[in-house]
Amino acid sequence: MSEDPNEMQSLSQKNRLTALRAHLKSVGVDGCVVPRGDEYQGEFVAPYAERLAWLTDFTGSAGLAVVLSEQAALFVDGRYTLQVRDQVDDTLYAIRHVTDEPVSAWLKESLTNGQKLGFDPHLHTPGQVKRFCDACEKAGAALVQLSANPIDAVWQDQPARPQVPAKTHPLEIAGQSHEDKRKRIAETLHKDGYDAILVTASDSLCWLFNIRGADVENTPLVLASALLFADGEAVLFMDSAKVTDDVRDHLGTDVGITGVDGLGAVIDDLDDAISTVAVDKATVSQWAVDRLETAGLKAIQIEDPCSLPKACKNNTEVKGVRAAHVRDGAALTNFLAWLDQEVVKGNLTEVSAAERLEQFRRSSNLFQGPSFPTISGAGANSAIVHYRATAETDSAITGDMLYLVDSGGQYLDGTTDVTRTIAIGTPTAEQKRRFTQVLKGHIALATARFPEGTSGGQLDGFARAALWADGVDYDHGTGHGVGAYLGVHEGPQRIGKAGAGPALKPGMVVSNEPGYYKAGGYGIRIENLVVVQEADAPVDAEKPLLEFETITLAPIDLRLVDNTLLTGSEKAWLNAYHARVRETLKALVAEETANWLAEATQAL
Repeated sequence: MSEDPNEMQSLSQKNRLTALRAHLKSVGVDGCVVPRGDEYQGEFVAPYAERLAWLTDFTGSAGLAVVLSEQAALFVDGRYTLQVRDQVDDTLYAIRHVTDEPVSAWLKESLTNGQKLGFDPHLHTPGQVKRFCDACEKAGAALVQLSANPIDAVWQDQPARPQVPAKTHPLEIAGQSHEDKRKRIAETLHKDGYDAILVTASDSLCWLFNIRGADVENTPLVLASALLFADGEAVLFMDSAKVTDDVRDHLGTDVGITGVDGLGAVIDDLDDAISTVAVDKATVSQWAVDRLETAGLKAIQIEDPCSLPKACKNNTEVKGVRAAHVRDGAALTNFLAWLDQEVVKGNLTEVSAAERLEQFRRSSNLFQGPSFPTISGAGANSAIVHYRATAETDSAITGDMLYLVDSGGQYLDGTTDVTRTIAIGTPTAEQKRRFTQVLKGHIALATARFPEGTSGGQLDGFARAALWADGVDYDHGTGHGVGAYLGVHEGPQRIGKAGAGPALKPGMVVSNEPGYYKAGGYGIRIENLVVVQEADAPVDAEKPLLEFETITLAPIDLRLVDNTLLTGSEKAWLNAYHARVRETLKALVAEETANWLAEATQAL
């Protein structure tokens, strides 16, 4: 009889946990913190930094484990509460919702007097460290820095750090030179009284220097950091293998380049004219702050000054993002037409569907790869918000069910992210009701007009109102920022319950993605990307008005719409949107697909 793969997985998790505990004991600590993150605090990390996944088998994009000598816990947010229980042995780890049961509370309950909790200072921000320290002190324990990462000490086949050469991001796509960007940020530093800033967020660095890379999956990042001085000159800390002659010529003589491990030495050698260095409080490591202060410099934690300019796309970038969405819409429409034909044959699965969708996208020579791992969920799997189909979980798309596909592409001129929920067979009345409520919320947000100074948090209720009326909701944000051939999740803008966030500004790209998820049953999400733009205001308006332009182009499944729940204006929006989708895409798809598109976008 063959061995149970679930038992083998649990045994492997147990063996890794045992090895880690033995190492922690050897270095004199009683436990450690294992974040899902690297030195740059980004969403996507290189294989060498997938320490949490190696230890626990949890593959979500956010999470944290705390391992003590006798117990351990794994903390995830609402996107992963179902996924984590499928991947992680809950006899080894207590599974906690990070919002409802925060790490600090667990530490206060679980640590005992005199215990030492270790952490890698390269992987945590000062804010995180303070929270851990406060929790340890309340338990009578101590938080201590480790000289080396404990996972690295026991991960025998840990991958090497990436060495893929960087590429330049041309001016005709970026819309602004890196010289002008550096001057803009330098002027902000000078005005605010800082001598320099340590840029630690990889997406900010790539935006600032107009470079792109391939150090992580799905996002064209160069894992590097930089010191930008108030005179506009800079030092870039990047592995030499990534620096081509083209990149060196592009950066010019005002940007010095040294190895990624050279930051400490450069900090130590800063001349007496440098006394105050700004750092991004969201991404700077405790190690970097300690090194600056040891060198006699003041490390002032601020909001990343690159973040807002990066989020507010210039006209060239907005034009590119629109063009990318037309291409992406054609690919997705080809896929949806193909899906309708193939599903009746009975041999379609989550994995094969996701692979076919990527093939459609690859028909564009500007396509660089997916912007995140495709979420291809059939039936009950569609209720797992960030589900990822594998060979072990691959389910058939057949019978009567809902199929949810959330996917996106990285194109040289833009980043896309789109979700469609598809009726397979005959949907139930409940499914149609919930889908239509989600659609009503999507339309309410898409058509919102709001005064300048409004944050995304203030608009979140627009998307939830129809669901709230039935006493249901969804446990994720309604919208996230999206980069321009950069991160599919980009700050600082957002639409959600948790914190208002900054005011929305013209040029910001954000998702509009309300949903509903019935555990063990089905999931629904409708996601388009929108760009913030100025709106025509009444003559007596007291503030300028803003609105959203929907830039995603793909049909919404009318088979799931309950017409009786839509108002006249909601039907008009859907009809107008579908007419725009049809007219824009019909010449970009095959004749057979164009015929399918005409039927799929018919007016209600």
